Amino acid sequence: MLASFLLISCSDSGSNSEIDIEVNDPVSAVYGECESGMPVELPCGFPFPREEDNPLSVEKIELGRLLFYDRNMSFNQTQSCADCHLQDKAFTDGLNVSVGSEADLHARNAMSMTNVVYNGTMNWANNQVINLDQQALAVLLNEDPIELGWSGHEAEILARLQVPDTGDYAGTRFSAAAPDYPSLFAAAFADRADPITLFTVTKALAAFGAIMISGDAEFDKEQRSETNTMSLAAKRGRDLFFDERLECFHCHGGFNFSDSIDHSGIQITQNNFHNNAIYNIDGVGGYPADNPGLREFTLLAEDEGKFRAPTLRNIAMTAPYMHDGSMATLDEILDHYARGGREILTGPNAGDGALNPNRSSLINGFVITADERLDLLEFFDSLTDWKFICNDDLSDPFGIIQKHAMCP
Repeated sequence: MLASFLLISCSDSGSNSEIDIEVNDPVSAVYGECESGMPVELPCGFPFPREEDNPLSVEKIELGRLLFYDRNMSFNQTQSCADCHLQDKAFTDGLNVSVGSEADLHARNAMSMTNVVYNGTMNWANNQVINLDQQALAVLLNEDPIELGWSGHEAEILARLQVPDTGDYAGTRFSAAAPDYPSLFAAAFADRADPITLFTVTKALAAFGAIMISGDAEFDKEQRSETNTMSLAAKRGRDLFFDERLECFHCHGGFNFSDSIDHSGIQITQNNFHNNAIYNIDGVGGYPADNPGLREFTLLAEDEGKFRAPTLRNIAMTAPYMHDGSMATLDEILDHYARGGREILTGPNAGDGALNPNRSSLINGFVITADERLDLLEFFDSLTDWKFICNDDLSDPFGIIQKHAMCP
């Protein structure tokens, strides 16, 4: 298990230099020296993640993978973390808004876990959750909406892990003998007298999330001058994407195509949020009441409608788009940005986003030809990393959630 992630990166050069990659660097500056020394494989040019107080180990990652896919991790034993983060969709769920284990609707959709270890913040609009440990804890304990439903049931669910044969593993390869969680926790947290706690559960889940690293798309191979199938159209689309005319790269730049970024090579975490003008209710900048963006946490009027720019890696796999899934295709995304804001003509959310007073200064609209549009869509396709989408070490060990039909 996890053999492909162990020991070294894509080069044995031995370089340990830190890479400080600015999010607005042109694409030619994205790829630097290869790093080594991590307990997981890092693509060339990717900096070391910030480990803080959760150093990775094979034992912790293996445990986290089981917990991530185990539906006994929800109070009613119906849902796992993976049910909202499906590998065949680049670890999103394909829904407009996510659904919790008790059928509660979330106000937003599940963000992709592609390269989540590099995020400056973890959610669409919460600037207070800044690492994978905190994110895992929030999913376990959230009550509005209920996600996995641990709140008030922590002892009961931990007891399932302490005596795992009481869990329901019917229909999985563990139906005859459940995962030996007591031994797995003891191996992963050998320094703790009580290894099975809410604290260690979140650490194990965070460790597994930390190895969801994607950097082997055709775009990446072309940038590294490796054999690749990136088309001429995709290359033209890449040049458009990084052109000032379209402004795309200002929010979706750098090695992770996002300006919310953190890693060991930078001193100041970049945790930007933007109003990208998809709503302007009543012409005064309003967003739907259940989705006010960053303002929900800062209480500042100017933060109405501000959300984090997600990574564009594997973007062709993660529809629908925007925080509320209100755009179904990448064509709709291009229409929106070309116009400089979305116009909704009727209904409770009617308004012209292009006139939103809080609209980001980077959302100015642009004109592209039909051929340029096709080139951009080809470029987005070139960001799909099939090695990541099909990676056995990220797949369901219980054999319930299947991989993408294109995977071998």
